[in-house]
Amino acid sequence: MDIIQLRAFLAVADTLHFGQAAQSLDMLPASLGRHIRLLEEQLDRRLFDRTTRQVALTEAGGEILEEARALVGHFDAFEARLQGLRRAESQVLRIGAIDSAATGLIPQLLPLLRAEAPDYEIELIENKTNILLPKLLSGGLDLAFCRPPEVRDPKLYFRTLFYETMVVALPVTHPLAGRARLELGDLRDQPMILPDRRSRRYSHDLTIKLFADAGMQPKIMQYAAEKHTIVGLVSTGTGLAILPRWTERMAAPGVIFLPLDPAKSAEWPQSVITAVWPRGTRDPRRDTVMAVLDRHLDAIAATA
Repeated sequence: MDIIQLRAFLAVADTLHFGQAAQSLDMLPASLGRHIRLLEEQLDRRLFDRTTRQVALTEAGGEILEEARALVGHFDAFEARLQGLRRAESQVLRIGAIDSAATGLIPQLLPLLRAEAPDYEIELIENKTNILLPKLLSGGLDLAFCRPPEVRDPKLYFRTLFYETMVVALPVTHPLAGRARLELGDLRDQPMILPDRRSRRYSHDLTIKLFADAGMQPKIMQYAAEKHTIVGLVSTGTGLAILPRWTERMAAPGVIFLPLDPAKSAEWPQSVITAVWPRGTRDPRRDTVMAVLDRHLDAIAATA
């Protein structure tokens, strides 16, 4: 029995859905299923009743649920303690960032930080929001720049930094490429490339909401997970895409990026970047980073 098996068990017990549990752990469903089977074999008990329509805890699963939760909690607390001891002896500051922050924020922040705190060593960890937030709680990260989740953990403090400017990526040969800027109405019936909701839920839902608030439905031609893949698909003429402005920095021959005007009759959904850290903690290094960021935030946000 190991901690990964217990985390897999708790994820399924909390969601009663193997697919959602695997996604929450950033794990393939097959891997999740293997961890559950190994745990059941070691305990010689079935922990879940599974049918094609539903998943339910067995009596044995229910009996060990709270103990498993306590064990994982103790492990996380112990890991956080170890991380705290390491931090006390190190000037290494571990910062997590989603792709938008890693490309649009961090390259501008680091030179400023090095000028004011040259002794700090920055370790940058790039990943998705649902991976970064648990690392903050376990002590694996000191600070993260990411999207706010739908349900915010009360043990974390979220501070809104800025809203990204959205642009439309389209082939330079497209009939709309000659415009100075676009409105959502210009995208009606245009083939669109959307972020894959399984891995980029926030970005996917933002695009859907933009169209819905304008009384339209996107004509979805293709899904893709990564921004560089989406831009590459635009260059081949697969479709158009709504993306953060920082994607203009990608070297993409044959692609033009045009400003997207907000809808005039609806609240304009915006793509937000937040700074997140464990609530109630003190960290002078983190305070230094945030102070530097505060002094230059307007300039950074203007290009994000």
